Amino acid sequence: MKKTITFITTILIILTMSLTAFAQGATYTVVRNDSMWKIAVKYEIGVSELIKANSQIKNPNMIMVGQKINIPEVDTLKSLELEVIRLTNIERTNRGLSALTNNWQLSRVARYKSSDMIANNYFSHTSPTYGSPFTMMQNFGLKFSSAGENIAYGQRSAQEVVTAWMNSPGHKANILSPSYTQTGVGAAKKSDGTLYWTQQFMKPY
Repeated sequence: MKKTITFITTILIILTMSLTAFAQGATYTVVRNDSMWKIAVKYEIGVSELIKANSQIKNPNMIMVGQKINIPEVDTLKSLELEVIRLTNIERTNRGLSALTNNWQLSRVARYKSSDMIANNYFSHTSPTYGSPFTMMQNFGLKFSSAGENIAYGQRSAQEVVTAWMNSPGHKANILSPSYTQTGVGAAKKSDGTLYWTQQFMKPY
């Protein structure tokens, strides 16, 4: 099953849902003043994914110096995300538009939203956990004058999803919008193997 959704307001935004399955990756040793948040930022992953990979830690708010933290492997998904960005920029530059800069924080927000959709079994622009997409982005420290997001699921590759978006007027408008300067992509795989895709766009203040 393949599906795409578009939603247009003053700021264009389109959302997706996902549940990311991470394989075991590296191991990190906690140092003084560390926190799960700091470690997540260091490795460009979400805190929720980091906590999920460390079920041995009973209280993620209390980690100790010398403690070993499992870092989930996200390289496979990141390669898909980067390919979507590469293909997006080809579509833009072929039409005389500037390429978008890759913003990993946008990708991280997209993964949080995707995990929330799966966890709470919904597919909507507004999260019962985070509220509106704009509020969510702002709460993650992102400041923007314009923002947008594309979603899809069921496509098996980066090329398939970009092609699907380019064949949809609303999604295409986001990809080719001159209002945006940055993008981030969050791909995730559901337990049944279905890929879910989120692409966020923004122009920071």
